[in-house]
Amino acid sequence: MKNPETDPTDYHQLLHYEAPPDLLSGRVILITGAAEGIGRSVALRYARHGARLVLLDWNRKGLEALNDDILELEAVAPVLCPADLSGITIDGLRDIVRHIEEHLGRLDGLLNNASWIGALSPFEHYAPATWSKVMNVNLAAPFFLTQWCLPLLRKAPDPVIGFSLHQSSRAYWGGFAMAKAGQQALLQVLAEEYHLESSQPVRIFGVDTGPVMTAGRHQHYPGEAPDAHPYPDSVTGPYLYAMGPAAAGHSPLWLRNEHEDR
Repeated sequence: MKNPETDPTDYHQLLHYEAPPDLLSGRVILITGAAEGIGRSVALRYARHGARLVLLDWNRKGLEALNDDILELEAVAPVLCPADLSGITIDGLRDIVRHIEEHLGRLDGLLNNASWIGALSPFEHYAPATWSKVMNVNLAAPFFLTQWCLPLLRKAPDPVIGFSLHQSSRAYWGGFAMAKAGQQALLQVLAEEYHLESSQPVRIFGVDTGPVMTAGRHQHYPGEAPDAHPYPDSVTGPYLYAMGPAAAGHSPLWLRNEHEDR
């Protein structure tokens, strides 16, 4: 990649970001929604660059398959955390963080990536049960998981919190649109409270890839051509750059695919 220092917010430039193999060596990073899609691809990218990963997802089989792929890379063995964020309690989130501290001793990064679209539905027909689950997965869980992770993160020399964002404030996206707008607000709140000039700074970033060809995308847009949008493996560069030390001094860091048709 060319001169990332000159424009660290150029999403399309960062798609081609190249980093040394040990970029994340020694860092412990928690990724939610890790079993499929962007979460899985980012996990593999982080593992290739030396990170010790804690992988959280409701899909146990998906986590086990990802674990096997990481071990095939001869990377550091991850810690698997099967958990359903749609129904997890505050105590459940607290236990996850306590487990990380007791068994790994540190946490350097958190990527709030888990998402659940629910249903694309006219406003008047949006089901309350769908609303509740969408809000739990996409807003309540990242809010409280981040809250419980912060004391441990702030002990790290270069703590980082990231979000997979999605600009979806448009017709039929219902609760998901509201939750993702809330995530953007949460990012800004964190950035202002833990800004780089504070005594214990925490770097904050958000990546909005635009549409990506994932299983969830295909479920809601089954008629799209297979090559209508990029695949998860091709959008990991911004995540790698933002989580790594090269992005130090930039917070909040917003990385958005401005050119993608939504």
